[in-house]
Amino acid sequence: MNQVKVSIIKCPDYESQNVRNALIKNFDLHGGLSAFISKSDNVLIKPNLIAPKPKEWATQTHPAVIYELAKLLVDFGAKPFVADSPAWADARTCAKSLEILEPLEKLGVKVRQLDEPVKRRLEFCRTRVGISKYALEADKIINLPKLKTHQQLVATIAVKNMFGAVSGKAKAVWHYKKGSTFEEFCTMLIGIYKLLNPVINIIDAVTAMEGPGPIRGNPKHLGWIAASVDPIAAEIVCSDLVGIDTDKLPLVETAKKLHFGCFDKNKIDIIGDLKPKDGRIVLEQAQLVPLRFTPLRILKSIIRQIVILAKSRKTS
Repeated sequence: MNQVKVSIIKCPDYESQNVRNALIKNFDLHGGLSAFISKSDNVLIKPNLIAPKPKEWATQTHPAVIYELAKLLVDFGAKPFVADSPAWADARTCAKSLEILEPLEKLGVKVRQLDEPVKRRLEFCRTRVGISKYALEADKIINLPKLKTHQQLVATIAVKNMFGAVSGKAKAVWHYKKGSTFEEFCTMLIGIYKLLNPVINIIDAVTAMEGPGPIRGNPKHLGWIAASVDPIAAEIVCSDLVGIDTDKLPLVETAKKLHFGCFDKNKIDIIGDLKPKDGRIVLEQAQLVPLRFTPLRILKSIIRQIVILAKSRKTS
């Protein structure tokens, strides 16, 4: 029986060497960096840049994880760039709030907005969605999400992070168009993930977010970084380790119906430093709110985004 690997490496803090070692160990357990990336590849590092909050809030992928991954890729001979389309502000403003914009630029790594959408038809729902051309044109994508609880989808781990390749406030519009049921919305998310097909998912769980995530929750120290080629296996293992019932995860339930990814726990091989039997650090779960955005909410969101962007340009 072919087993799907999910690696979990202990990382006690965000000290540079600890993060670098954890990333290398994760890659090594999956065959090494060269199993995923070739020299001179144009590699999109897709972190979770969602709102311009400092690293202490645990709202975004921690800058140490972003930087050390970028440095590994540069040292290897690849050409990485960091990009996202945040819900609030823009990628450079979010990176600046993490104090990582200048270090990345000194490394020769650009921070880019995932804009200039190109319409692509998704496999599972046959919907045409605008996906940033920069994500579509990258030779490889490494998905670099933050482990967080989520007020609409219970948790956000691997799959939903790729929703950031949908440009700007179009994401809010898709919450309205596809948000009438969890299955419809999650089918779209899985379709976007499959279209972009990241070569590996690396989950920042040194400090996670609990409570009312994905923006206003509270930081919770876990002390590990996980990795898997299979996003559903990653969702299941990470959820188990923080006390989230995977049977209640809409993304996992939808994946089962679509036969996407590995959703059979008996076929998942957990490797590395941490096992479920080692004990859980349970995250406080979010109180759920409606998945579907109303037109009024979308309008308010657009107006607020215009104000935030105007302020960020004045201070830049």
